[in-house]
Amino acid sequence: MDNALANEAIVIGAGMGGLAAARALSRHFEHVTVLDRDTLPSEPAPRIGTPQARHPHALLPSGPRALEQLFPGLAQALEQAGVVKCRAGIDMIWERPGFDPFPIRDLGFDNLFMSRALLEFACRRLLLEQENVSLLANSRVTEILASEERAVAGVRYEDADGREATLSGALVIDASGRGGPTLALLETLGPSELETTEIGVDVGYASALFEAPEPEPGRWLGVFHVPKAPESSRGAFLFPLEGKRWLVGIGGRFDEQPPGDIDGYMAVLEGLRKPTIYDAACKAKRLSEIYRFNVPANVRRHFERLTHFPRGLLPVGDAICRFNPLYGQGMSVAAMEACLLDQMLERRKGTPDPLNGLASAFFEEIQPLLATPWSVSESDFIFPQTRGVRPPDIDRRLQYGAALLQLAAQDPSVHKTFVEVNSLLKPGAALQAPHIASRVLELMQARA
Repeated sequence: MDNALANEAIVIGAGMGGLAAARALSRHFEHVTVLDRDTLPSEPAPRIGTPQARHPHALLPSGPRALEQLFPGLAQALEQAGVVKCRAGIDMIWERPGFDPFPIRDLGFDNLFMSRALLEFACRRLLLEQENVSLLANSRVTEILASEERAVAGVRYEDADGREATLSGALVIDASGRGGPTLALLETLGPSELETTEIGVDVGYASALFEAPEPEPGRWLGVFHVPKAPESSRGAFLFPLEGKRWLVGIGGRFDEQPPGDIDGYMAVLEGLRKPTIYDAACKAKRLSEIYRFNVPANVRRHFERLTHFPRGLLPVGDAICRFNPLYGQGMSVAAMEACLLDQMLERRKGTPDPLNGLASAFFEEIQPLLATPWSVSESDFIFPQTRGVRPPDIDRRLQYGAALLQLAAQDPSVHKTFVEVNSLLKPGAALQAPHIASRVLELMQARA
């Protein structure tokens, strides 16, 4: 490879964050090795290391755009595998309190719906088409190795037979999800200055697969049922998947986490404000058991505030920021981070020491990318049980959001901007533009 930055790069974790990062690295290193503790299936199927894969996943429109940059041909591969394409604002109906449903409008772009397992499988196949990429399954990383100069030199791992081995690399990407390897290394190197912000949400899911009937002309393809917060936290999703299936999920917080038995599950659906999802589930054949999953908190680690960080190490994705999964932001943010990493490495080619200061520069450059989804996560403070430090302006922001939603229902252009921001296609500042903010403030005064 011409102008390779170094011989070897290592990625810990073969989830979506790890696959996207590995593809970015493959353009800049002689060789990339991805290690994952799981047995990786030879077909689209959930695996032990991703229990959340059995639950609804949204790939925001920003996600496919970023992933197609990293994996040219992914869109075609997904289409051939049966991904369901839904026109934003038309094919998916939103049942919102006071708007059941929200106005139906063509917002000008598509959303893709598929299982997490299919997306991972398709990206993994395309990654392995790169001759300079190796994927070691059943390989559990036990330690990130560092020199006395606080520089990372590689990793130690156990293979499928429990044998210990080491692998050297100039750059180690921690895409392990919770960031355990990075946190352990920082602790080893001395007292950590790492600051962490947590928003305790105690979100629980209960999800099941159903056989989807043939779609009727003009009928919805999926449903989002938004709870009336803060009175209730129970919402529900009906997502179309490949293979003519529906994934029906219930979400709830704190003492409203949904049950895992079929009678309790159906009772929650029946008790929703609108019967759309319950009626659909009653008429469909259930294909799976009820799966449950819990996320205790949104977590943001402020690596950007550290004065020193080990050279040759870079956490990505959930290892930096884990969002409330109800908002479907994680995979898209991880893909966008990988695109940013790709651009940064390209700019550093030909410099005397291209990896010098990479982590600190990356942490700084991703802050605008994290700002909008984290701001959405802060809206969880609408529930009084939410744990953490409330932003001082959160009450006004929640009032602004309620009035903004009212304006979006009235004005198609505001509706489109609202969805584009929530899809991470535009920054949150777009909803503060003067021509929108002035009208929102008028509605806020009228609602006061």
